[in-house]
Amino acid sequence: MRIGLIADTHLPSLVRSLDQLGPQVADALRGVDLILHAGDVTAPSVLDWCAQFSDVLIAEGNNDLFHDPRMAKRQFLDIEGWRLGMAHELRPESRPISEIIDSSLDGEPVDILIGGDTHVERLEFRDNVLLINSGSPILPHHLSTRLGSIGILDISRKRVRAEIVTLGHSEGAPNPCHPLSLEVAFGEEGHRAIPFPGDGRDAI
Repeated sequence: MRIGLIADTHLPSLVRSLDQLGPQVADALRGVDLILHAGDVTAPSVLDWCAQFSDVLIAEGNNDLFHDPRMAKRQFLDIEGWRLGMAHELRPESRPISEIIDSSLDGEPVDILIGGDTHVERLEFRDNVLLINSGSPILPHHLSTRLGSIGILDISRKRVRAEIVTLGHSEGAPNPCHPLSLEVAFGEEGHRAIPFPGDGRDAI
């Protein structure tokens, strides 16, 4: 299963739609089976835009002052034997994974932990958990409006491949994000996960 990760769209702002930045965000999400938005959507129109590609679920952000049946404070999914948990705020993301899970997911154990809020991409494997923050596709690193990053999860029963995909550069506004890639596989001892760092990619 291929999942697109997006966060911190904060629309409308200087632009009203992700399409106004160019085709890069749409191209990166085309073909996914599900989109997980880690919050600070700001306007429901963003969800309708995402829905042209696949079903979408949202973790409510502090700027999401609207109701939508697809949105909840926390989202949990079981996919191919992996437990996914998503909340808007995980920070500080550098603290022990157990502390993040206790504060952001009410202690619910997960294999894959998805967050947003910081506008800074992050991908790592710690304490037997894959942590991913896809950054922002529109306000990366809290800079002015420009192309940033999204995330991709390719999930099968034996492995997960996670990527931070940078979306190219906007005219006169360099993209500060870095492509990252990490693969985690089940070992022969069941749920002992083994990380395999990849090269990352600048896909768009």
